[in-house]
Amino acid sequence: TISYTSSCPNFEQIVNLAATDRRRIFVDLLSRCYVVARTSGVETVQPVASSSLERSARGRLPPWLKVKAPGDAGYRELKRLVGGLRLNTVCESARCPNVGECWSQGTATFMILGDVCTRSCGFCAIKTGRPAELDEDEPRRVAEAVARLGLRHAVITSVNRDELTDGGARIFARTLEELRRRCPATTVEVLIPDFQGNWDALELVLAARPEILNHNIETVPRLYHIMRPQARYERSLELLDRALRTGPAPTKSGMMLGAGEIRQETEQSIRDLAAVGCSILTLGQYLSPSSQHVQVDRYVHPDEFVELRDFALGLGFRHVESGPMVRSSYHAERQVDDMVTAGPSPHRHMTDAE
Repeated sequence: TISYTSSCPNFEQIVNLAATDRRRIFVDLLSRCYVVARTSGVETVQPVASSSLERSARGRLPPWLKVKAPGDAGYRELKRLVGGLRLNTVCESARCPNVGECWSQGTATFMILGDVCTRSCGFCAIKTGRPAELDEDEPRRVAEAVARLGLRHAVITSVNRDELTDGGARIFARTLEELRRRCPATTVEVLIPDFQGNWDALELVLAARPEILNHNIETVPRLYHIMRPQARYERSLELLDRALRTGPAPTKSGMMLGAGEIRQETEQSIRDLAAVGCSILTLGQYLSPSSQHVQVDRYVHPDEFVELRDFALGLGFRHVESGPMVRSSYHAERQVDDMVTAGPSPHRHMTDAE
């Protein structure tokens, strides 16, 4: 028996909202309902939000978020290679759910500048603290790993190194240079931090000619104070805008959904990315790494990811990966293929010289 104890919002207002927001209102309504349970003739009353039924349901992942545990031969071989060369991957450090799929196919996202980050983002599993000294040999070892794997496309990312004047841009550039020397046929995507708005650092990375320049906005501006407290939404947009004005590489960004944003906010952020000429977009389900991180607000249905993919393509994005298991580097090799096939971006800004 369920008894409702609060007034219901206007029905016409609810049906006019997006399906996502209707579901959130329904969850809120449930939090104000009570469950009456009868056991051996004894009645107990408790809010739905604290009932054992609700707690067990909250702990279960929906079926579309189930993945195969890693462990095949390709996964084990890549793990041995990465460990032997003393390299870090964001796949492991950030506990990516696709690690089994990607590693079994011989692809990985290499994380340079160490494995300790100077920031404390509310969504990220990477360690926070005081980083060690820069490893000047790291660029060579990354290039060796890419060569031994025979990768057609490599993705290089990093922790934030805010204690460095250039935020680690020099090591990014040196890694690209080593890859050009050792693996000239390999295309490279760099997933960079915001360098605290140091645009000279951005230009240093772009001068090394990556095929794709990626910087994730991660979430909507309203949630930055809990998800990216040391970052600024406007600065991330400015970085993407400057990158497109400075170099020929197409720009890319990504967002996690299900951390508390509403559909209208997500669509506005996608518009913001389109407005600065972003060509590639990734949208995936946010999964909380631990109880100390920002908790999942909701599990976004796959149908909503399809709707958002169509919305983004309608705004002019050239490639959109949108689905519950999508992460920033998911199917990255397909994205660079699409960029080469499509030619120059119609979003590309004209410089003063042009």
